[in-house]
Amino acid sequence: MPATLSQMLLGPDTFPRVVADCQALVDQEISSKSGMSGAAVKLAYKGVTAFAPGYYQNALSNMLPSFTEQLEPFWADFVNAGGSSFGDYLAKNGEEVSEALLQVTDQLAGTSSKAAVVRAYKSVRGGASKHIEAALPNFGEMVQKYAY
Repeated sequence: MPATLSQMLLGPDTFPRVVADCQALVDQEISSKSGMSGAAVKLAYKGVTAFAPGYYQNALSNMLPSFTEQLEPFWADFVNAGGSSFGDYLAKNGEEVSEALLQVTDQLAGTSSKAAVVRAYKSVRGGASKHIEAALPNFGEMVQKYAY
């Protein structure tokens, strides 16, 4: 029986590497943004990392189990279908995957006591889905590397 995402990503030896890879992916994706929405994302990210040092890294560590839970049905479908690229699979289901992941960030924003973080999140939430969808191929490939 194939491993679940939780088994692959959240183990004590793997978890820190996954968090570091997620952070690197986020940094890469944000730096590649352009235009007005890209500028807004970069400003929000800079605000969160400057006004709440360590918050983002801690939040990412805390959100990873919930992200994994949201991705689990997509992973199971991908494995059962015999897919070769989880990144391609996620991209083909981009809107649904994006909304599943945004449930996690929405919940975090709804319970955060950091007003600056919540403001920054709310400023980019409207366009977040398209940014997430754009990152799904790379995100899926990053996840899949832990599968083997």
